[in-house]
Amino acid sequence: MSSGFFWSGADEPYPADPRRIRRRRWRGMFFAALWLTPLIGTYVWAVHTGQWLAVAGLTAFVVLYLATVMVAFAREAADPSPRDQLLLAVTAAVGAGLLIAHGDSGHGWWGIAIYLAAAGAALYRPPKGVYWVGGVLVFLVALGFYRERPGTEIAESAFSLLLAGAVVLLIRQAMHLIRELRRTRGELARSAVERERLRFARDLHDLLGHSLSLIVVKAELTQRLAERDPAAARQEAAEIEAVGRQALAEVRQTVSGYRTLRFEDELARAKDALADAGIEAVIRTGDGPLPSTLDNAFAWVVREGTTNVIRHSSASSCVIARTGTRLEIRDDGKGAANLVRGNGLRGLAERMADVGGHVSTVDKAGFILRAEVP
Repeated sequence: MSSGFFWSGADEPYPADPRRIRRRRWRGMFFAALWLTPLIGTYVWAVHTGQWLAVAGLTAFVVLYLATVMVAFAREAADPSPRDQLLLAVTAAVGAGLLIAHGDSGHGWWGIAIYLAAAGAALYRPPKGVYWVGGVLVFLVALGFYRERPGTEIAESAFSLLLAGAVVLLIRQAMHLIRELRRTRGELARSAVERERLRFARDLHDLLGHSLSLIVVKAELTQRLAERDPAAARQEAAEIEAVGRQALAEVRQTVSGYRTLRFEDELARAKDALADAGIEAVIRTGDGPLPSTLDNAFAWVVREGTTNVIRHSSASSCVIARTGTRLEIRDDGKGAANLVRGNGLRGLAERMADVGGHVSTVDKAGFILRAEVP
């Protein structure tokens, strides 16, 4: 009996599409029908003795039982619908009637109770399925004692019923857990894709925001130098080209997933960029070597912090100071009045969280950006 439930299609993705549900339903009915073979002897006896009402009742029970199995296999919801419960109730009524009418004649009629227990266990999940199996067991034992059947026969039938019901309940519960695990796996996969998309967007924002800001600053400087110092203007134009090529290379590296920055390199770039913007840069990093695990994260802080200073602060000076595992970028500009708190600072917070640190800001006498790892 239980093999029919085992092949119910628990290996299909959750939730299954209609075609998979149909295949699962018919596959389950096929294997359940195989396990109805013990009733062939009962059919033969009923036909041989001319018990045509019993033949009709047994045929109705088999059809109802298979219909219940198909419904149980096709169901995606945790609990059966009222129509499904009605189908099981009719199946139970027909099965109980056959047991009461023909249970004393032997020839496999007592096996109907096992099919009843299995049908309810397939349709209901625990604890309702356990209650159903227990109810069928009580009915079988009570009927056996009422009909004064031998104790060994009652015990054997009860044991078979409990075993069949328990197996079906366990397999149905395992099927449910497998579906939940597959659904969870799908959700985790979607979450991973979303995180990767956010990481990619964050990297592009940080890369292009800094590079484009630097290009704008250098372009403004080139315009001012064009008439009074053409040679210097040409030099700035060449640097704009170099910045653009570097930005393009960085975007390609980001797309390839290999983008990393070096803290010392970003300090040098920040100093040049601030100078081009007319901001005095003061760099203080004389506190020993930076731990390798923080090099990339602090490099991004320098890049995003100096980009904000150039674009938003209207400052005349900027201090970049590192003390141990604490980095501070301070300017003497207008504070956060012109700063748009968006993807940049949020991206820095995510990067620092990845290395066990955090980012904070202070809007007082200018603007201070701090990144620290305890």
